[in-house]
Amino acid sequence: MPVGEKQNVISRIIIYILLAAGAFASAYPFYWMLVISTRTRDAVYQIPPAIIPGPELIANFTHALERIIFFRALWNSFIVSGATTVSVLFFCSLAGFAFAKFEFPGKKLLFVLVLGTLLVPQQLSVLPNYILMAKLSWIDSYKAIIVPSMVSAFGIFWMRQYIISSIHTELLEASRIDGSGYINTYWRIVLPIIVPALATLGIFTFLNTWNDFFWPLVVLKNNENFTIQIALQQLFSRNDSIDYGMIMSATFFATLPLLIVFALFSRWFISGLTSGAVKS
Repeated sequence: MPVGEKQNVISRIIIYILLAAGAFASAYPFYWMLVISTRTRDAVYQIPPAIIPGPELIANFTHALERIIFFRALWNSFIVSGATTVSVLFFCSLAGFAFAKFEFPGKKLLFVLVLGTLLVPQQLSVLPNYILMAKLSWIDSYKAIIVPSMVSAFGIFWMRQYIISSIHTELLEASRIDGSGYINTYWRIVLPIIVPALATLGIFTFLNTWNDFFWPLVVLKNNENFTIQIALQQLFSRNDSIDYGMIMSATFFATLPLLIVFALFSRWFISGLTSGAVKS
């Protein structure tokens, strides 16, 4: 075997080993969660630790259902995450399209201001947002969670960069010559091309909204309106020892929707599909 080819083989083996190690490190916490969710509460302290799932998954989950309104909280998270994701995709794609392909007074300054909001920590906006939600009488409602998150500065930046790189101006000019308006051009030409970017932004938005804990904890008061993250927090009791099997079983079933969403859209998320509308 030539020296160059031998070095390529060794390099590939090293890369595969590193990738396998990274995949194992990423997947092991989920596997450990599954193992603990199928064991009794003492399994987490067991030495050596259990590495094979046990028979207690249904019993632990049944115990969790007695403590929290699990399926109601799951439905609440679906509504909040779904509505937030749809609104972010719609408004951010429109704003990104405008910033990428249109010229208007103050465009650069406005875009800099949008990016500047990324530098503001979420905690600084909690008090003014809470006061605004209280004045609108939206406390303890879905609107208090959905409306402040309907537009994302990162989403605008992401869509702008993707549209700049994937949609050529000549294509839009040809559409205008054919008599298409801005909305028709967006719907028939821009939208089909930016599907991969929309899928990626949608996954990020859905995951972040689903996993959000701080803001829902601030604005939600009624158990009936709790999202799944707030409901899971109720499983930690101060009066007795923590039942990790029960907590992990509920967490396992709360994680399944995220895995399903990623599986449905991973084809667009992982592969770029297309990098432009016109090939040079």
